Amino acid sequence: MKATPPPAKRRRGPRLAVLALVFCSLLVPIAFLFNRFPAVYVTDERPQQEIDLPSFGRMGLERSGGVTVVKPEDGSGANAETKDTPEMIHRGGINSHHHSDNVPSKVSANPKVPPPPKIEPLKPKAKSVPVPVQRTEVISGNNMKPAKVQNADDVEKAKACQLEFGSYCLWSIEHKEVMKDTIVKRLKDQLFVARSYYPSIAKLKGKEALTRGLKQNIQEHERVLSESIVDADLPSFIKSKIEKMDQTIGRAKACTVDCNNVDRKLRQILHMTEDEAHFHMKQSAYLYNLGVHTMPKSHHCLNMRLTVEYFKSAPLDSDDSAVHKFNVPDHRHYVILSKNVLAASVVINSTVSNSEETENVVFHILTDAQNFYAMKHWFGRNSYRESAVHVINYEHIILENLPEFSSQQLYLPEEFRVFISNLERPSEKTRMEYLSVFSHSHFFIPEILKDLKKVIVLDDDVVVQRDLSFLWNIDMGDKVNGAVKFCGLRMGQLRNLLGKATYDPQSCAWMSGVNVIDLEKWREHNVTENYLQLLKKFQHNDDEASVRAAALPISLLAFEHLIYPLDERLTISGLGYDYAIKEELVRNSVSLHYNGNMKPWLELGIPDYRKYWKRFLTRDERFMDECNVSP
Repeated sequence: MKATPPPAKRRRGPRLAVLALVFCSLLVPIAFLFNRFPAVYVTDERPQQEIDLPSFGRMGLERSGGVTVVKPEDGSGANAETKDTPEMIHRGGINSHHHSDNVPSKVSANPKVPPPPKIEPLKPKAKSVPVPVQRTEVISGNNMKPAKVQNADDVEKAKACQLEFGSYCLWSIEHKEVMKDTIVKRLKDQLFVARSYYPSIAKLKGKEALTRGLKQNIQEHERVLSESIVDADLPSFIKSKIEKMDQTIGRAKACTVDCNNVDRKLRQILHMTEDEAHFHMKQSAYLYNLGVHTMPKSHHCLNMRLTVEYFKSAPLDSDDSAVHKFNVPDHRHYVILSKNVLAASVVINSTVSNSEETENVVFHILTDAQNFYAMKHWFGRNSYRESAVHVINYEHIILENLPEFSSQQLYLPEEFRVFISNLERPSEKTRMEYLSVFSHSHFFIPEILKDLKKVIVLDDDVVVQRDLSFLWNIDMGDKVNGAVKFCGLRMGQLRNLLGKATYDPQSCAWMSGVNVIDLEKWREHNVTENYLQLLKKFQHNDDEASVRAAALPISLLAFEHLIYPLDERLTISGLGYDYAIKEELVRNSVSLHYNGNMKPWLELGIPDYRKYWKRFLTRDERFMDECNVSP
């Protein structure tokens, strides 16, 4: 008989490596939650004040001369103060649809690029193009729901909360619950009063029995409250406990004690309670940020299933006529930068559903390598009337056509939080808005789509409710970027951030979301080359926070005097943070922009607005059902 060979020793190395990778995958997202997001806070300008721009740091917060400067919410700077005080931050998140992999990447600048061309003097403002809407009203106080925060104290508290925690405060105010458990509240009040009197009573001679009784009542109240947080959980004998404590407190108040000691003890308890409340608020804000910056589990499942199915199944037959449309300059080309399959599909579905003609409509989706195959399979399975969908691997095409920028990852539109308050009327409620601007990746669109002359760029958090055909008939003259202006922020308010660059201080900021881009004028004005020069100036470090924060000054300066103002009724912004927009205004808008943290595909999205987004979700899709993606 052959001898049985000894069992082979198990190799522990691979198993340990797998465990280490799993452990790192859990830690990395948490580490990046608060470290990834550059942001900027600014205020209006007064020429006599100069404020240095601080370095970027995680959730940094500094105040100087009425200006709050931070980093891109999760939180760099500006100058002085007049009537308005904006403040700024922007979107981000772990595994978020707005951010790529957790490894920061470097955006390189080409040293061989010639200096940017001289900018012509400011020309008269172009006339706004009328937008075909059913109503002619604009956003004003009459179009807003009544605010829940009214008095001056609440206004200050809300402002301080928003400065520290951002849009979490809006969410917490909207979901604030009134305490209904009156007995528990009374027990806590009695406990605070008894604790404030106990040290003074314990020092009195001849009051040993009262001291013991007060201590016993305090301990009994603490034990009850440790076991019960609502009235329904309280024991049946609690009424006698309350009466006994009332009698003991009454006896303590009848004693002659030093009021200063009682007052000092009450203040100490108050400060401890406030510290505890702030601690719990920080915990709640952290969980909120985790919720709004993390891709939902069902969406992650959908991406994985689509990717696996792409490689398992036979290649879907590509329509030659659709491929032919991709480079026809006379067609209507829309560009979407996205890492979210459902978000991109809603933008496309809402656009074609409201278009009279879709035969010559082409959508170009720029996505990253991680989501490319999921996007490819989804849009291969689903059709959108006669329109064509072109999915592009941004990182691959940059590596192939622009090797000097091969290290650049896909950046999606950057969002900056802006706080606007009136210094002349401080009792007015501080208004928070999100300013969306082009990211670094937007500046390579002309290099990627070389054969096209004109495109409309749509953010992936936009829903279209009217036919956008009229945008293709706009004559923008010598302008490059047709955008809705945001005059709540002007260039002069960013003087320290913009440095010594030449600009018109009264020039308004502008919003991304729906932008008409003349690619021929873009190339004629050398906007990409100008961007590269600005990048070398404003990217102080190679870390992602510095890269993303540079998007604000670069976007504003690169398109200085090149913005064509679109009618402000083209889109309603703020549906990702502002609870106060009237539904009638939302319903009648040409397009909806869910800028802010509370995106419509998240459970934390604002319910009154989510239904407009969900209306354009694809129905009866097998992979959505398997991953529990609720339409």
